[in-house]
Amino acid sequence: MFMAQNFNIMERYRNRKEAGKILARALSAYAGQDDVIVLALPRGGVPVAFEIAKALQAPLDVFIVRKLGVPGHSELAMGAIATGGTAVFNEDIVEHLQIPESAIQAVIAEEKQELNRRNAAYRGSQPFPSLKEKIIILVDDGIATGATVRAAINALKQQKPKKIILAVPVADPSLCEKLQLMVDELYCPLKPSSLYAVGAWYEDFSQTEDEEVYTLLKEAKQLKKNGNKI
Repeated sequence: MFMAQNFNIMERYRNRKEAGKILARALSAYAGQDDVIVLALPRGGVPVAFEIAKALQAPLDVFIVRKLGVPGHSELAMGAIATGGTAVFNEDIVEHLQIPESAIQAVIAEEKQELNRRNAAYRGSQPFPSLKEKIIILVDDGIATGATVRAAINALKQQKPKKIILAVPVADPSLCEKLQLMVDELYCPLKPSSLYAVGAWYEDFSQTEDEEVYTLLKEAKQLKKNGNKI
C-alpha cells in the first residue's frame, strides 16, 4: 500500500478547483496513460476530479453510490449499490437483524431507481466504461465518515481494475489509515487532527449543483476529444 505524504499547501483550500489542482500535481506520474480513468463521487467530487482529469489528460466519469438503509432505520446502512449494478452488503448487520430477503430486495429496487435516475441525468445515454484492468482514480471533495467511499471502493473492486487510487483533499487522519488498507494508493494533502466538517477546510464550499456537474462532464469529454487543448 502507498500513502502520499509531504504536500505543501495552505491551511485551507480556496475552493474545490484549487483542491483538484493540488491533487493533480501529486498525481502527475499518471499523466497521459491510456489506462487511467478518473471517477468522481457526485456532486461535490466532480469539480475536484475535473481538474485532475484535465491535468492528467484522462477521461472523467461519475461513480454513483446509493446507501441501502435498514427498513425502518434508514440511517443505518446494511449495504450499498453503485454504478454498474454492483451491490455490496454489511453481512454482520443483515445477519444480526435477520433482515428478510424480500425486504432487502425492496430497498434495492427503490435505491436502484434513484441511482438510475441520477445516472441518466449526469451521463445521458453514454454507456458506463469498462473498468477491468484500468487504473482508477476515485475522487471526492473530502471524507467525513467514509461510508460512501468504502462502499464505492468495495464496488469498484468487483470490476477487476488494475489499481484503485483514492484522491481526496481532506480527511480525518485515522480514517485515512483505515482507507489506505483498502486501496493501492491514497492521496490526501490535508489531514487535520480535528476535522469537524469537510466544509470547514474550504474558504468556498458552496453546494455543487446538478448544472455544474453536467457542464464539467461535458467539458471534460470535449477536452479529451481535443487532446485537452482549450
